Amino acid sequence: MTDIFPILIVNGRPAAGKSELLDFLRHLPDDRRRDQFHMGRLVELDDFPMLWTWFEEDALLETKLGRPRLHTTPDGYFIHHDLWHLLIERLALEYDKALRDTPDLGATHTVLIEFSRGSEHGGYRAAYAHLSEAIARQAAIFYIDVPYEESLRKNRRRFNPDRPDSILEHGLPDSKLERLYKAVDWHDLAAESLDGIAIHGQCVPFAVFDNHDDVTTRLGPVFEARLEATLATLWERWRAGRTG
Repeated sequence: MTDIFPILIVNGRPAAGKSELLDFLRHLPDDRRRDQFHMGRLVELDDFPMLWTWFEEDALLETKLGRPRLHTTPDGYFIHHDLWHLLIERLALEYDKALRDTPDLGATHTVLIEFSRGSEHGGYRAAYAHLSEAIARQAAIFYIDVPYEESLRKNRRRFNPDRPDSILEHGLPDSKLERLYKAVDWHDLAAESLDGIAIHGQCVPFAVFDNHDDVTTRLGPVFEARLEATLATLWERWRAGRTG
């Protein structure tokens, strides 16, 4: 059996610490990432760059070409609600292409699939339904838990108006964050079964990284110990599901 997660789905509210976590993992030596955190070389799939491209394309269509916007309103909301689901379908498609090009991908790499979902746009229940069966068979879910107030605080702090497209420096206006992400369905979904989240008939294991005290802004020993412990728990749950 492999000694790494083939797929890790990373979820949590905006500014919960997902991007900081991935940046930490990205800069680890390969052997330490594998031995300490059960992860191989990384393939990162994130829906934010896809979403931001829609904003940029719509602005160009409207201001440069005199054409109607395709995806978003001028104030930055999706024209069609199910575009949130299209983003998940796009992530699944990118995984399919990576697997096509490297059939034994999971033996050497961990695919990190990152996204946030609030109840207003269907929540995680709706999002997970748009992942593929191939992902559900291999995945584990790593949820970074922060309350809405912490998401709001960190979202304000990290936003750099000169780099709104940046993974580490993008942010949302307060009103948009409240509308889209104040209500989340994660805890209700997770409470339905401690064994895992049901996705396409698969029981996908999960573990929760408690970041209420914000250990991801200034990474250090507390962050690393908590990350190692949370991933160790998730690893045992994932292995049990594979052998059960």
